[in-house]
Amino acid sequence: MPEELIISISGMRGIVGENLTPSIAAEYGCAFGTFLKNKYAGKPASGRGLAKGGKNKLSVCIGQDSRSSGQMLKSAVSTGLCSVGIDVIDLGIITTPGAGIMVRELQCDGGVVITASHNPIQYNGIKLLLGDGVAPPPAIAEQIKQYYFDKHFALVDSPHCGKITFNDTTDAIHIARVLTIVDKESIAVKKFKVVLDSVNGAGGRVTKKILAELGCEVVAINDEPTGIFAHRPEPIAKNLEGLCKVVKEQGADVGFAQDPDADRLAIVDEKGTYIGEEYSLVLAAKYAFSRQSGRAATNLSTSRMLDDIAKEADGEVIRTAVGEANVAAAMLEHDCIIGGEGNGGVIDLRVGPIRDSLVGIALVLQLMAETGKKISRMVGEIGGYCMIKDKFAADKSQAQQILSRAKEIFVNAKVDTTDGCRFDFEDGWLHLRTSNTEPVMRVIVEAKDHHAADAYLKEVLNIRRQISG
Repeated sequence: MPEELIISISGMRGIVGENLTPSIAAEYGCAFGTFLKNKYAGKPASGRGLAKGGKNKLSVCIGQDSRSSGQMLKSAVSTGLCSVGIDVIDLGIITTPGAGIMVRELQCDGGVVITASHNPIQYNGIKLLLGDGVAPPPAIAEQIKQYYFDKHFALVDSPHCGKITFNDTTDAIHIARVLTIVDKESIAVKKFKVVLDSVNGAGGRVTKKILAELGCEVVAINDEPTGIFAHRPEPIAKNLEGLCKVVKEQGADVGFAQDPDADRLAIVDEKGTYIGEEYSLVLAAKYAFSRQSGRAATNLSTSRMLDDIAKEADGEVIRTAVGEANVAAAMLEHDCIIGGEGNGGVIDLRVGPIRDSLVGIALVLQLMAETGKKISRMVGEIGGYCMIKDKFAADKSQAQQILSRAKEIFVNAKVDTTDGCRFDFEDGWLHLRTSNTEPVMRVIVEAKDHHAADAYLKEVLNIRRQISG
């Protein structure tokens, strides 16, 4: 059975040539452009004043990860934007956080990134950013989605079509922003040896540059942006055995792994052990809270380790629905000193309100430099919980039945229904939700030990069997 095209808070994602085609991408560009025109109707475009003829001319910057289909879809989206009178600035192959930075740097009214993030090579997607560099919140995402379905496009005549220009300054600007949040010299003096696996995505070029700026000896693998991924692109343990091996062989201080659009970061310690994506945010927060007390923001699916780190510094953790737009909004509202998601996404508002693997790398290296401790030692001192992540196919009806049945089973738990259902127990928690990016249901369990975590996971399996027969 063919998969459905997914349009959610995370944008549009599908299988190229099956449910994601150039015509669909062009219409999605039309919808986004029309939304922006309506949003800014009668207002000067991003403070730039009026264009010739006394009319506003809006602009959108657009980039892509390294997937082979990226250029095709970028051209299609650009066509859609130009057809409704939006100027387009083509940034080339860049990271998603780089695009978020450039939206603000160039004073654009929106941004687009052609990426399917961690999904396999047959997928691609269209991620939308607003003028603040953040993905649209749910209400706005739903509005853009409706524009697309209703074919509500404000097409213009030939003289008023948008124009396409090119800009290649993203790397330099991104690096400069990240370097402002760390002490470059204190890291450089340590001369860390770093193994970097960019999975042939968009992150290799810019990350090698910033590591060199930080005085690191870099061993780069899978760094060419070919879009032909050397392994499955999600930066989880089973996909990073090669990185673990190289770190150990090279006697490196640390290994860093990115996903294709470089907004997620996973870490391998100096022993060649994958420590897990959850520690990316935790270690970054460890450094942030060592400098000052304050608030952190994260989603309902992120480890309690962050709460432990915050508690030590008399800080606080704000929990949101899954999705970086939700976390970023909470960070801005509560003036958080750090934030992100447990999938390896680290957000520092000083750089931008978007997940950024370069930010995570810089903060972790700063923590290593200041403490003089190896990654394995810091992880041991932080401790941890047993976390199990799984996903399974479920349509909307099945998902709703599973959530309803779970509420009946876990009647004594504290329940948060902000995003699916999170059940908090004395010894752990369980989060059940439908994915924003795949036609699946996700289950994440965290508990004090494997036995307790496994027991909760088995209960979910029993519920699935009851629903599916």
